[in-house]
Amino acid sequence: MMKIKDFGALLALAALWGASFLFIRIASPIIGPMLTIQGRVTIAAIALLFYIFMIRQSSQFKRRWKQYLIIGALNAAIPFTLIAFAAIHITASMSAIINSMTPLFTAIVVWVWMKEKLNIRKWLGILSGMIGVIILVGWSPIPLTSKVIISILLSVLSTVSYSIAGVYAKMNFGGVPPLSVAFGQQMGASLLLIPFTLFQLPESPAVITPIAAFSVVGLALLCTAIAYLLYFYLIESVGPTKTLSVTFLIPLFGMLWGVLFLNEQISLGMIAGLIVLLSSIFLIFDFQPKRVTSKA
Repeated sequence: MMKIKDFGALLALAALWGASFLFIRIASPIIGPMLTIQGRVTIAAIALLFYIFMIRQSSQFKRRWKQYLIIGALNAAIPFTLIAFAAIHITASMSAIINSMTPLFTAIVVWVWMKEKLNIRKWLGILSGMIGVIILVGWSPIPLTSKVIISILLSVLSTVSYSIAGVYAKMNFGGVPPLSVAFGQQMGASLLLIPFTLFQLPESPAVITPIAAFSVVGLALLCTAIAYLLYFYLIESVGPTKTLSVTFLIPLFGMLWGVLFLNEQISLGMIAGLIVLLSSIFLIFDFQPKRVTSKA
């Protein structure tokens, strides 16, 4: 059984990662997607570096800067930016639900890249996940304009990037402290985004409203820096299998924050699509604990 403290940490992590869609939805239309994400990864990198210095741990950035740039692109710069562009035209609730497709594409990436066989159960999970997205999109209260369709595709592509990043990290960061990887990817993403952000700066500083600035800071410190610390705590305390259950909670919190703070509408189709998507994850992943002789 999970301890109350650990369960609270799991709920807090889901709430924070779910809130990221809310903050992006607020900031991106005001100051632009690039500046929103540049602020997120840069502030988060500084905060994590400060924490690393406090606990006297090595970031290993000089040694692994090339790998950090790659993971920074795949797990932060690319997916964060795609979500930020999509947030201009679709709701935070829809973004959060689509984000739950990450495990589906992870199974496909593992099959293609690592040649891991997919059994019938996993194929059914992938198929049902796709059906869930079709239900979500086709039964949505948002009019399916060309901009909305493109935004949905961008959100889906962000989950593909997350999936590739997960496999890349598994293959290249064995034995590296997770906190170092977290800092490295945020710093790598920050460096990669700078030239693109410089061409997308607001024409006037007055465009950066207090609510937009607060959203970026909240996105960086709460949804990235603090969320990663909670994530690593859970990995160490309850293990990766139970921590993976946060996948089911993130879209629920994403919908909740969207309704409470942005007055977003939750349709029957969104709920049906979410249920089908989350059910597909049970088919793809085995949540039963396995006996192991060494850490993966």
